[in-house]
Order: sequence, then structure tokens, then C-alpha cells
Amino acid sequence: MVRSVSQFVLLAVLFAAGCGQAEQSAAPVRSGPATFIGSSSCQSCHETEFDDWLGSHHELAMQVANVSTVLGDFDDASFEYFGTTTAFYTRDDNFYVKTADASGEDREFRIAYTFGVEPLQQYLIAFPGGRLQTLAYSWDSRPQSDGGQRWFHTYPDEYIAPDDELHWTGRAQNWNYMCAECHSTNLEMNYDAASDFFTTTYSEISVGCEGCHGPGSIHAELANAAAESPDHGFDVDLDDRRDTVWVMNPETGIAELAGDHKSQQQPEACGRCHSRRGIIATEYEYGEPLAHTHLPATLDENLYFADGQILDEVYVYGSFLQSKMYAAGVTCSDCHNPHSAELATGDDPNNVCAQCHLPTKFAIAEHAAHVPEQAGCVDCHMTSQTYMVVDDRRDHSFRVPRPDLTATVGSPNACSNCHADNDVAWASAAVDEWRGPDAPPRAPHFATAIDASRHGFANTELLEVISNPDFPSIARATAISQLSQPLASRDLGALEAELGSSDALIKIAALRQIRSLPPEQRLRMPGARLLSDPIRGVRTEAAQTYAGMSDLLPIEEARAWPTAVAELRSTYLSIANRPESLAMLAGFELNERNVSEAVSLYEQALHMEPRAVAVRANLADLLWQLGEEGRAQNILREGLLLDAENAALHHALGLSLVRGGESGAALVELRQAAGFSPDNARYAYVLGVALNSLGEQPEALRVLRDARERFNGDIDIAMVLASILRDGGDIDGALAIAYDLTQRYPEDQNVMALLRSLGVVL
Repeated sequence: MVRSVSQFVLLAVLFAAGCGQAEQSAAPVRSGPATFIGSSSCQSCHETEFDDWLGSHHELAMQVANVSTVLGDFDDASFEYFGTTTAFYTRDDNFYVKTADASGEDREFRIAYTFGVEPLQQYLIAFPGGRLQTLAYSWDSRPQSDGGQRWFHTYPDEYIAPDDELHWTGRAQNWNYMCAECHSTNLEMNYDAASDFFTTTYSEISVGCEGCHGPGSIHAELANAAAESPDHGFDVDLDDRRDTVWVMNPETGIAELAGDHKSQQQPEACGRCHSRRGIIATEYEYGEPLAHTHLPATLDENLYFADGQILDEVYVYGSFLQSKMYAAGVTCSDCHNPHSAELATGDDPNNVCAQCHLPTKFAIAEHAAHVPEQAGCVDCHMTSQTYMVVDDRRDHSFRVPRPDLTATVGSPNACSNCHADNDVAWASAAVDEWRGPDAPPRAPHFATAIDASRHGFANTELLEVISNPDFPSIARATAISQLSQPLASRDLGALEAELGSSDALIKIAALRQIRSLPPEQRLRMPGARLLSDPIRGVRTEAAQTYAGMSDLLPIEEARAWPTAVAELRSTYLSIANRPESLAMLAGFELNERNVSEAVSLYEQALHMEPRAVAVRANLADLLWQLGEEGRAQNILREGLLLDAENAALHHALGLSLVRGGESGAALVELRQAAGFSPDNARYAYVLGVALNSLGEQPEALRVLRDARERFNGDIDIAMVLASILRDGGDIDGALAIAYDLTQRYPEDQNVMALLRSLGVVL
């Protein structure tokens, strides 16, 4: 997927109060809402900052393609990729590429814009419908001595076919939605679903001053009038160091923040682009927490290692929230020049660290078992991963190397990165020896609970993370999301408490967990109060959680309901160019009993993206509920013609055939689903149930025993396996499973019923 090439933190220009030379007046004159006026308007008063910004990654984030901006070799160059050839050349002062289009045919395309500058440059091509698409071939702009000055494919190790969702002509590589907000200023996507057309606009082609500060017209008016205003004409105050200062503690060698410490605004502002997140608002609101307009990802398995280290391309925000630095009040501009996006102290990162960590205490062998010449601060505390083939990104969680966690949860560690010839046991022993026999025990880490939950039932361990305020909020939110259903009273108690959290990510995770509860149980939880939460992301999650229940809400929550629902619909419609957005809205409308609207939205999403599997399966299920079983099966079979090995479609078709009484054909589909997706617990469960119901008990037991071993936390698999064993006369085997379930779900009535059916007196 196309992502920003800049690895630096998006920071703010810290304007001084009163830019004019005239006398200050007491009554500022404002002429309506602030508007965008362009970075050039800032130069005369903020010359130093403006000069720093010129030539920065932000100023060069996107440019019109011309001889001054294009860095790649278009001198009749070519690149081979899995048996295909792409050519790069110029004609009439324009830059062209000849490569495979969406149908697989070679076509000529003109380069319209450049995207980024270092360590790689990407290229945008204009398509019909107002679309810009990002070419899959990028230019490695590093020096030749570093392996640069070459073309490369963004996915060099796998062939991305023209019909693949990651092909450069597809939605996943669309600039308007995937890239534009973070490479231009005042971006308005302007997608019209009826015509499937973008009229995307921006005030400034790249990331300018107002990209961080917001519209500057009122600020300029105040400056020109020499008028006073506490906010200087901006909606956000990005001076996180106002009224505070770092004071060195000579005993610890670590600086401490003194003064009136306010919450950091810069991480929320920078996180807009330097995070893995989804868009939930049509317009960005300066000065609001990130979750007000975007939903940041938590420490999901495909994004982060269990200990929170970066795995996929997640940028900086989610890592920084985990750090002790963030908890202590460190903000982005403490380390980075906010205008050049370079390190605040020059090229040597050790000097940045030395601002708050005395070198006499930390740049010594006693601290790190290395002298500075052997390893710098970032080598141990900010390990890097390479993304987009050539772009090294450092982990901003500033963690202590933990080889012991590598041994238990499989996360990487800085020691093994450098000492690759030695195993993890050696690294762990070396750290223990360096710490010494009198070292205090290592502090508990949330990694063990997160890792356990990824491999089975771990609610007890997760509750310890959720209830521990010393763990970062993003980790606690992740632990909430990992709780296994059904929830015990202690789990529900934890969720009830966290619904009152001050952290948006925690509240959102708790709302998503209680969404699976029966309506009467949801109403007993305080989640409906969040319909009027100050954070938009929380309000829309609450609306999704209480969909279809508005008539049962208390008075105050009922009053907040219409606004929250309007925001939710606006959220999904604002990104109606994405089929998954339409599908989410369809699910909400279905819960609200707007069935025809749900069908229409599913159909619209499927027309937009025929390969959208979840959309196709959900539409088929809805049609079955409406009595249109034949049409439902046709929709599923059409999907299998596009992707014959899609497990979700085979599973959905199998269920449809079961409902239609075609048990033999259904079993064929269900077997294929389980075979094509062996890591899906639900497919294994349904296959086992189907086999048993058709008299294939030996195979059913084999499938379910294997599934229970692989999906240890799945209560449905355990329950049906115990029931089949009981019915087959293996009471001891069934009892062993039942007793194990009572340890995990001591309050679940289905488990109690299973025990009673086995002759256990409760």
C-alpha cells in the first residue's frame, strides 16, 4: 500500500505572538472564519522557520513533475519485474512510463506529480474520475554508494498481478484517499458516490505551515494590526513547552519537567499523519485529540509484535504512546526541529538524547555494557525496521532491550540485532550478567498477556494489564480488545470501569467488546453515556454499539442519539469511495432495521469492488434472511469465479447449502473453506458440526480435536467436542473438557448445563 515516504515527525511551527512592528491594540479585528493563506504569507515574519522548512521533506512532499523535481532515471531506462518490462523515458519535456495497466496490457502513462524525495521518490499518474494513482516503481534516491540510484518495485518479493488489490491501478494505491491528506495542506477529498468521481482540492500542494497550525488568515490579520490575542489567531497551541522547562536531576542524570505541565498537543497533531489510522471525519479539526477525526490502530497482531515493537509500517504515534518519554511529558519538538524535520541537535542522535540524559551517566560502559563507539543510544533503544524496500524507520517506543521476552514471546531485541552470531539464550544471559546478581526483578510487561491472547484464552492475564495504570493506555486498550467471549462478571466489571476512562482508545475498545452482549446487558453498562463524549471517535463507536436500541435509551442518552448517529453516517459517507465503509454503514442500517438501505449499500459496495469478500458474504446472508436464497447463492458463486480458493466464500456458500437442505454439496464447500483457511477457528468449528450432523462422527472428532489444540481459547469448539464425546459414550473425555471450561468460564450457563448433562451435581 502507498504510504508517506517521510520518516520524520510532522511538527508545528511555533509562531511568536504579534508579528507586526506597529503598536499593539487591545481589540483584535477578525473578519469571519479563518482561511488558508499559504506558507509564503508566513515568510516575512518567520524567516528563520521558513528557511528551515524550505527543502524539507514536508515542503517537498508532493510536487508537479518537471526537470527540477523528478529524481528518477527517465533516460530510456527499463526495469524487469517477474518477466515484465517497464520503460521510463521523456518526450517534449514530459516524463513517461510504459507499464502494465489494470487489464495487464502495456500502456504509456505520463507522470503528473512526484511524491517525496528521500530515501525514495514515488510518482503519481492521473486517471479518469479525478483519480491519481501511485506507480509501483519507485526511485531509490540514496547515493549509489549506499545502494541507491536505481529503480525498484514496492513489492519486490511477490508478483502483484493486474487483478491484485495491491496493483498500482487499484484502490489500495489511490492517492486521493490513501496518501493525499498527509502530503498536501487543507486537503478536501470531495468524492461523489453517485458519479464515482473525485474533485480533490488542496490549498498548498505540499505540507506547509498551515498543515500543522491550521488556517492562518486571522493570525495574519492580528499581526498586521499589531493586535493582541491569547491564541494568536489559531485553534491549536502547539507550544508544548510553554511555561515548562526541562531541569536536570544531577543524581539520576535524567531531566525532569518543571512548570505547568499540560497535555502534549504535538503528538496528537503529528499523529494525524505519523500513525496507522483511519479517517472518520470529513474535515480535520485542529487542536482536537487525534481520535476526534481519526481512529488510531492499537497493537494489533499484524501491525506490532506482542511487546509493542513495530512490525508492519505503523509510523511513530502508536510507538511513542507506549514510551516512558511520552509519559514523562516529552514532546516531538524536544527531539526534532519542527520546521526542517531534522534532529534538533544536528546529525548525531546521541546529542539529542544528551539533552535529558547526562552522558557522564549514560554514555558509559556501566550503563550499556558498551562504550559510545560500539553502540549509540538509538542502537539499543530505537531499533529500526526497513519499509518500502529502502526506508529505515526507528521505533519510537524507546524501549530497554529484553532478550528474555524474545525467548518467551518471539519479539526482536537490540542485542540480537548486533550479535547475530549468538542465540537468544546468550543475549539473555549477557544482559543478566551485566545487570548483576543484586539487580531488582524485571518489571512485568504487557507482552506476555498479549502474546498469550494471540494463542488462546488469556482473560486472566489480560485483566492484569487492563487494571494496571502503569501500562500505556494503548497497551491496555489492546488487552481489552483481546478479551475472549463469553465474558465473565470480572471481565464485565473491568469493561464497565474502562468505559469511564479518560483515554479515547480505551473507551473505544471497551465499546467494541460490549457490542456482542445481549441488548439488555448492554443497556446495563454505562456505554450509552458515551454518545455525548467530547471525542467524535468515541461517540460514533457508541452509536454503532447501541444501534437498534435507541427506543430503550435513558432520556439523556436518547437526546444525544440523533447527533451521534448523524456523525456516524457522515463518517462512513465521507469515505464512500471505500467498499468497506459502505459495508460498515450497511451493517449499522441493518441493525437500525433499515433493510432496503442496507441491501442498497451492500450492492453499491459490491459493484465498486467485486472482490470485496466480506461485502459479498454479508449481502448473501441478508438476502437469505429476506427469502432470496437463490440470488444469495448466485452472488457467492460469482465471487468464487473471481477467486476459486477464497475460504470465506466457500464457507458462506456451504452455510447457504445447509439451509437449503443440500447437505452433501454443503460439506464439500465447508471442507474447502477449512482447508483454504486452516487458521480460522470458526471454519473448523462449523465443519466439525456439519460432519457430526451428517453421521461422520470419526472425522468430526478428528477435526474438532485438532481445532481445540490449535484454538485453545475457543469455547464453541470445546463445547461441541465435549457434547459429541458425551453422546458417543466417552464421559471421561467430555468431563475433562467441561472441567477445563469451568476454570475459564465459571459463570457461563452453557458450561454449567454441560456439566449437569454429564451427571455432575452443582
